[in-house]
Amino acid sequence: MRSRYDNPDLTPPWKRQQPAPEVPAEPDLVVEEVTTGFCGAVIRCEKTAQGPTVTLEDRFGKHRVFPMEPRGFLLEGRVVTLVRPRATAPATPRRTASGSLAVPGARARVARAGRIYVEGRHDAELVERVWGDDLRIEGVVVEYLEGVDDLPAIVRDFAPGPDARLGVLVDHLVPGSKESRIAAEVTGDHVLVVGHPYIDIWEAVKPSSAGIAAWPEVPRGQDWKTGVCRALGWRENTGAAWQRILSSVHSYKDLRPELLGRVEELIDFVTVGVS
Repeated sequence: MRSRYDNPDLTPPWKRQQPAPEVPAEPDLVVEEVTTGFCGAVIRCEKTAQGPTVTLEDRFGKHRVFPMEPRGFLLEGRVVTLVRPRATAPATPRRTASGSLAVPGARARVARAGRIYVEGRHDAELVERVWGDDLRIEGVVVEYLEGVDDLPAIVRDFAPGPDARLGVLVDHLVPGSKESRIAAEVTGDHVLVVGHPYIDIWEAVKPSSAGIAAWPEVPRGQDWKTGVCRALGWRENTGAAWQRILSSVHSYKDLRPELLGRVEELIDFVTVGVS
């Protein structure tokens, strides 16, 4: 039988490291990582193969991911161990992913005659991810074009009017581009075409949120999405790459302002003043 005197700890009590208090890593809790000195608010906790991690956002909007190790953080100058918050029944969110005030118990409105069109499936999925709650309350349906070349025919068939406005979000809407010429052709009193400057909707996601330093430059003549995967060392499967990017988007904070303003403008256009 082993004695309590086997392998005694001869460290004086006053020199022994005391366990740090455990603190749930609740969203918006501000802590400092002890090794790097990075200070930021908790954005989210995730379970990974290497153990739980926490993502912090500093006052400049920069994100860093850290392992949730014992005694790994300072809270108001005191060493603590961050732990994942206990799972609780979902509380009614105060804001939607787009930053709008949430309406508890609100039911989806019957779809309006007006529509918002985006260029492709990825665009539609991103808009749904961030503005889905708002769109359902407003009764706005989002559809996709599969390319801007078909837009003039779609506008003619849609026959927009005062009670059926049409809003269109276009990729790479810059002066002198094909997209800008088509936008000018169809824009009218009841049609609003807006866009962002990026070649593809992928670029509208902040690089820090997607876990990369920056979106790479892809040489002309090369498929942009495939080129991005190649430059980042990702498997050249654009569908899988998009799911990876989309999963990093949790709210409007993960998107660049050039997209945020345009989508809000379209929602206002198809809903304001329309019964």
